[in-house]
Amino acid sequence: MSGVERLVAVKNPDTMGPLLGLLDELLEPVHAAGRADLAGRLGIARARLSDPRVRLVVVGESKSGMSTLVNSLIGAPVSATDSPSSVPVIAEYGPHSSATLVRAGSGGGVAERQSVDPRQAVAESAAGGVLRAEFTEPSALLAEGFVLLDAPGSPADTPATWSLLAVADAVLYVADAARPFTAGQIGQLQRIQQVCPTVVCVLNKIDQYPQWPEVQQHDRRLLDAAGLAFAVAPASARLHEHARSTGDQQLDLESGVPQLLDHLRDYVLGNADAVAADAAVRDIGLISDHLALALRTEAETLRDPRRYGVITEQLRRTREEAEQLRQRTANWQVTLADGAGELMADTEHDLRHRLRSLIRDAEADIMKRDPARRWAEFGADLDAKICEAVEENFVIAHYRSVELAEQVAAKFPDRGIPTPELRLDNPGEVGEVLEPVTSLDKLDSAKPAVAQQFLNMLRGSYGGVLMVGLATSLLGMSLVNWYSAGAGVLLGVNALWDDRKSRKQRRQAEAKVAVARLMDDVIFQVSKESRYRLRAVQRNLRDHFTEIANETLRSVDASLRAAEEAAAVHSGARREQRLTEIESSLVRLHDLRERADAQGGGNPSY
Repeated sequence: MSGVERLVAVKNPDTMGPLLGLLDELLEPVHAAGRADLAGRLGIARARLSDPRVRLVVVGESKSGMSTLVNSLIGAPVSATDSPSSVPVIAEYGPHSSATLVRAGSGGGVAERQSVDPRQAVAESAAGGVLRAEFTEPSALLAEGFVLLDAPGSPADTPATWSLLAVADAVLYVADAARPFTAGQIGQLQRIQQVCPTVVCVLNKIDQYPQWPEVQQHDRRLLDAAGLAFAVAPASARLHEHARSTGDQQLDLESGVPQLLDHLRDYVLGNADAVAADAAVRDIGLISDHLALALRTEAETLRDPRRYGVITEQLRRTREEAEQLRQRTANWQVTLADGAGELMADTEHDLRHRLRSLIRDAEADIMKRDPARRWAEFGADLDAKICEAVEENFVIAHYRSVELAEQVAAKFPDRGIPTPELRLDNPGEVGEVLEPVTSLDKLDSAKPAVAQQFLNMLRGSYGGVLMVGLATSLLGMSLVNWYSAGAGVLLGVNALWDDRKSRKQRRQAEAKVAVARLMDDVIFQVSKESRYRLRAVQRNLRDHFTEIANETLRSVDASLRAAEEAAAVHSGARREQRLTEIESSLVRLHDLRERADAQGGGNPSY
């Protein structure tokens, strides 16, 4: 969905416009200083600030009207409301309605993308074999920069939900107004807050439950007791749909959806703006510091050429420190290498621990009953649990990677250096990772046919008839009599019972082997993908912080050159003219920094 035309250029022009202007204004002194590296950083900062997308993930309990609310917010049917099964839905702005279904690749291949009629997409997505559905809609909410991700069901029940939460800028948690939050729901909200701190709770179906004000107050008390400062917004998607179809504005206000939309614009977009603005302010401050270093050095040398030796000696020591930051033995390099190794080991251990727990649970379930009776259902349930385990493993690895980036940044002498943005940008991708994994093997030891069971019973009964018949023949009875016939029946039933028991044990053993083989395949595939991701994170962090060290080194080199050029100036008039130019540049940088700090609420450092 890249390249889609948008109605807006930035999240909030009132907030982002001045910062974008400051970034553009800073570009001129950067080019004047010949710092292509800083110009590249400015370009990245501008692109991040101009990105209007705010990922809003909608989650909730089943039967809470979550899909109806999603359709109501977007103003188009993108989520199935009456289907027993659903898939993740991603909706963003587009000038025309379109739909794309991402299906599992045939034969374990790469996932296939299929463009479909938006009017048929919802029905087709519920037909099976679909990993997720992607929509573009000319929706007013989406035009403001929201990308809506509808998670299929509760986080406790649906594995794909956690990968969606990992990419969220904000979360909309939907529950019906029938009853207050349960302890399980409060636990879910606490866990969601650890993944995404911006959460809005929606009390849906207020038209069906007149007691919703009491439920809302109770929910607020429960959230306060749990230390969760979340808003609880009452709403009725059904009333909103009815009001929109009839044009009844008063009924629309009673539905609570317009108020919810206003809250999303003010609170969610406001938080996204604050995060983006803070990052831009940090970039402006860092670039201004780099530029000011060379200018201040040149100014000091021009004012007192006799201090040239002292100034250059200080710069050379600074250069040695910057050069050391580029060495493999630098503290941050050691921290990154050790942290990446520990992260890979911990992630691998976490994955194996989760899958071993699944194996133990699966084997316990297999030993309770004959696995042949519900093997297909068992396999589907196991696949869902594997997906959930892998999802949680990936999310944990992601947030451990963010922690590692912060630990590495702390090893730099300058505090407040930016850390790279590490995101999970492909929600629902675990299904694609597990595509090459073969399904659970079928059981070879199937139940015997009725004829086979009858023959086994005859074989067992033959021995009983013969043994008891021979014994009773000594008493003058015939070989086949009531006693030998009874013994034959008993031994036949026993033979049938033993055969069934042995076959059941054989099927249980085969089921355990099938589960172990499946888990080995999962570990092989997921471990490879996990190592690839973590290696990519390590390279990303290494390149990012190496570039930080290189920028510092370039700034020191530029300062040394400026000091040398200043020391070579002997004309008093030329010296005064250059000092005036430098003072003007420093004042301009100071002004840029002050205006940027005012936008971010910080204080200038010089």
